[in-house]
Amino acid sequence: MADVGGSASSGRMWCSVPEKFQLHLAMLALQFGYAGFHVVSRAALNMGVSKLVFPVYRNIIALLLLLPFAYFLEKKERPALTLNFALQFFLLALVGITANQGFYLLGLENTSPTFASAIQNSVPAITFLMAALLRIEKVRINRKDGIAKVLGTICCVAGASVITLYTGPVIYSPANHLNRPTPMFVSLGDAEAKNWTLGCLYLIGHCLSWSGWLVFAGTGSEKVPC
Repeated sequence: MADVGGSASSGRMWCSVPEKFQLHLAMLALQFGYAGFHVVSRAALNMGVSKLVFPVYRNIIALLLLLPFAYFLEKKERPALTLNFALQFFLLALVGITANQGFYLLGLENTSPTFASAIQNSVPAITFLMAALLRIEKVRINRKDGIAKVLGTICCVAGASVITLYTGPVIYSPANHLNRPTPMFVSLGDAEAKNWTLGCLYLIGHCLSWSGWLVFAGTGSEKVPC
């Protein structure tokens, strides 16, 4: 009884938290998840996992985890699957999954997790520019929210550029002992075969694909909210 009462009280406490605060916590948790994903993906590539096999495993696991929720919780809310919807889903999957994850893994292989996560800070700015060009997002320079959006976009691009392009002094560089074997993650992760220029182009394609998916998914969610 005490456990039931404790869980009920904790549930009421969580429900009493404002929804905006819950959304901010969820987005913060998402960013921590992305940070861990960069490191895990780099480690998987270092271990020799194929760039084609890795996204297949990732999406199969995501399908198995999300399918029960989508079927049981939103079964009655789904509209009829038409040819128009099927084409939209195909384009969203092509841009948001195939191109997005493919460019990301190719770029990560030729750069580093820090570089990949830093350049992703340009995604909000690219998304805002795409939405503004397609007239999905309204930019009102004469209002405070419009000025904030423009200044936020400039700061976003500037911060991503500084983190990505600036090469500062080495803060910590552990010395390798002669009798100590070099770890796999270090030896393969810092291989000289990297092509940073090509990796940057791949990551830019990844950011463009991700931004395009966000824009098109936002417009499609109006017709298919589930």
